[in-house]
Amino acid sequence: MISMKCYVLPLLFASSLFAELPVPYGPSLRDIVAEHYAGEDVYIGGTSGWKKEDRISGLLAREFSYITPENDFKQHNIHPSPGRWSWEKADAWIEYAEQNDQVIRLHGPISPQVSRWAKEDHRTVEELSENMEAFLTALCQRYDRYPQVKWMDVVNETVTPRGEWFGPKPGAGSWENPWPKLGFDDSHPLRPPLYIKRAFEIANEHAPNTELIINQHGSMQQEMWDRIFELVEYLRDQGLRVDGIGWQAHIDVGWENIPGNPEALADLIYRAHAMDLSFHVTEKNVWLPKEKDYELQAETFAAVLRIVLEHRHSGQVTWNVWNLSDADSWSARKHLDGCIFDYDRAPKSAYYALQSVLLLAAKR
Repeated sequence: MISMKCYVLPLLFASSLFAELPVPYGPSLRDIVAEHYAGEDVYIGGTSGWKKEDRISGLLAREFSYITPENDFKQHNIHPSPGRWSWEKADAWIEYAEQNDQVIRLHGPISPQVSRWAKEDHRTVEELSENMEAFLTALCQRYDRYPQVKWMDVVNETVTPRGEWFGPKPGAGSWENPWPKLGFDDSHPLRPPLYIKRAFEIANEHAPNTELIINQHGSMQQEMWDRIFELVEYLRDQGLRVDGIGWQAHIDVGWENIPGNPEALADLIYRAHAMDLSFHVTEKNVWLPKEKDYELQAETFAAVLRIVLEHRHSGQVTWNVWNLSDADSWSARKHLDGCIFDYDRAPKSAYYALQSVLLLAAKR
């Protein structure tokens, strides 16, 4: 069994702060889902990092029964280089989820969020291959046995908005994906990077109890999504299990008013379910410009959730906010206030819009 004794005090600290949180009017999002969506394949979730206040304060436990640890299961944190391992935060999340009756998405194991070691241009194919294989095999073997672990984003951000394979880039300081250095399957017209197939081979072998997802960044670009579905078909033709696709959904306010976006999202979910794939909104933010119109932000949050829930009867759907409060937001974009709680962790208009959508959709 995993030892997590050093994390008991932070969990107790969380319970002591819980009463200090601003309390929203009406039921929590977690309570709405439990009462009105019991027995349905619907999950409403939230993201936080192990050391972030949104977890420590109790906000994450109060609002969500489905959680995505932000970066704590990624390669650069657990296995940054050969011979270096750090499991403490990831292990602690398992205990946290068990104590709070939550399920977990293991986010982004094989992705552009890698260590500087892996991004260095002089790394050989052999070095990168050994690093990826060791990390993903160990991750699957360590966590697949836990019932709290429900999904894993096996690969993350593999395709550009133009439908091209993403990475690598020169240097080690930018957002890049070094794994295509392992080569491409030139025997297939899709010519997919070999690392994707190998990642799913490892996950199929060592994570039989975990649902395996391809997670993708972008919006509704047709070329990008066509490539993702072609990738699913390619992997399945190789005899590999692929259970779902995820859309990250970092979008700007007013996304739903751009002609074609709502229809494209509805079609994307329909297309996924028609292929027996679950559909996941995995990283939901609605970014604001300098003019902070929180009512318009609420409308965009609500529009995406509404479309997702409209398709819940044809297959599994999940919807997950990326960071809970503006105080704990993705640091590079903190000034854009893209979350459903404000800097004091009080609910914004977006929170109440989600309450309303969940309650109304449950009647349909």
